[in-house]
Amino acid sequence: MRVTRKEPEVGLPERFHFKGGGGGVLHGSTCEAVVCTLAAARDRALSKLGHEGILKLVVYASDQTHATFQKGASIVGIPPANFRILRTSANSGYGLTATIVQRAIEEDVARGLVPLYLCATVGTTGLGAIDRNTCFTGTWLHIDAAYAGSAAICPEFQGHLDGAELADSLSMNPHKWFLTNMDCCCLWVANPTTMTDALSTDPEYLKNVGTASKMAETVDYKDWQIALSRRFRAIKLWVVLRRYGAAGMRAHMRRHIQMAEWFEHVVAADERFEVVVPRNFSLVCFRLRPRFMADKAVEALNRDLLAAVNASGRAFMTHFVVDDKFVIRLAVGGSMTEMRHVRAAWELLKEKANDLIATGC
Repeated sequence: MRVTRKEPEVGLPERFHFKGGGGGVLHGSTCEAVVCTLAAARDRALSKLGHEGILKLVVYASDQTHATFQKGASIVGIPPANFRILRTSANSGYGLTATIVQRAIEEDVARGLVPLYLCATVGTTGLGAIDRNTCFTGTWLHIDAAYAGSAAICPEFQGHLDGAELADSLSMNPHKWFLTNMDCCCLWVANPTTMTDALSTDPEYLKNVGTASKMAETVDYKDWQIALSRRFRAIKLWVVLRRYGAAGMRAHMRRHIQMAEWFEHVVAADERFEVVVPRNFSLVCFRLRPRFMADKAVEALNRDLLAAVNASGRAFMTHFVVDDKFVIRLAVGGSMTEMRHVRAAWELLKEKANDLIATGC
């Protein structure tokens, strides 16, 4: 008898669904979602403080948060001096901790400032880090799951979104890891009114005579975004879901994560290399670290290693710098990536590392 594995139902908290009082919209990018949620948080706060209170509003993010949030805060009028970049460390896997956030908020409140907006990231761009337990009453909590939110389709990774039921908004980008073409960003909000109050327009030329009562029941997405008109982004996401289904997408995610898990294991087993931060999803951050080399020489060695790998044309990797360490990043996410490609990348790394060490570079 053939037994089919039945996956438990997973999904966002009901408060993000239309039936639960929330709702969702497709944007082009996280940048757009950030500006819209920041504007909503700003206007919600200023409705109590008055418009002159904008100089008191403070936005919080970690030193691993995407720079998009600084850009967005500037666009909506938050003074640059009121953007707090909170330091993370290896002890927390470079994720933001509640203690750090609480300390920063208490210091600002003591100065007479008003905590406005906190970004918690699930799968940071540089290291794939996760911010945990960072919800504080009074701030708008946004969860940026642009990259790793896709993995939450698998029950075993749903726990990374624990606490999402307390958030005001959450975004993820299907165009990053969900087999969807650019551009496509899913944004959910717990209270759509806060966003539509900040973004709505109601000129006469957009009104339909005789349908006012129906319009009151209609979701008008022009009030959920920056632009008035919008592209039909839903069709490409719908096609992916129809083509692969939940089971197919889960298999896609698990296959990539298993490949990254294998790569992390072989890197850790080679005494010349080190895994710089524990892997959470399909991103492995590592470096070549011969024991006899000084730190400055190690940085130069890894820059040369990355350049040699990419110049070979057989693989392409990127880098990041954390705690003054130059780190090489292997991200498994291509739709056609197979285990043989990951194995070949590891053999290439060893080959180039041997050449560099032998020549004393």
